[in-house]
Amino acid sequence: MRAVVLTGAGAFFSGGFDLSAPRRDETAARRLRALYRDAHLRLFTLPKPTVAMVAGHAIAGGLVLVLACDYRLGLDADYRIGLNEVAIGASYPKVAFEIVRLRLTHARAGELLLGAALYPATEAVRLGVVDELLPADRLETTVLRRAARLGAFPREAYAHTKAALVAEAVARVEAETEEEAARAAAVWTAPESRAARAVQREKLGRGR
Repeated sequence: MRAVVLTGAGAFFSGGFDLSAPRRDETAARRLRALYRDAHLRLFTLPKPTVAMVAGHAIAGGLVLVLACDYRLGLDADYRIGLNEVAIGASYPKVAFEIVRLRLTHARAGELLLGAALYPATEAVRLGVVDELLPADRLETTVLRRAARLGAFPREAYAHTKAALVAEAVARVEAETEEEAARAAAVWTAPESRAARAVQREKLGRGR
């Protein structure tokens, strides 16, 4: 395998965390946080080219997966993108924050992280989320061509350069203490955070 293409199915690339999932006890929550960190680090540091093909909604953690890829190409169509964690009372896991901070300019990261809005896909290039938007009849062929081009480079050279590019972000993730992780996780259980998610679940239940 010389390169990886990451994509979704149907109307979604990924919608992020399932708000309807049962609440977890603290032990299970810690395991979930560790799994999230390790999975994102593995994609972020994969010593091969990674290309995201975004053809549907990429929201919250779903958009972080997009940004974890080396190159990101999107479908020019009617879907939404955004990092809405603040709006639903969630903090950003350290690995997600560092991925966003590396991939986007400070201004665009601030707009997405703090504004917590969902944008039409037509804004994806302006925000820096994707490198290019393409029509349906060109998206897959362009993605595969890009992946093949990157995959044809000498593997050691690509892996070494990519590792250097993400090294500082990875070091900050790995330096996070248990206390820092616990403070971030506590945001999820704050009263206003719970209330925000209850409103969001009600909206989803009504199909809005």
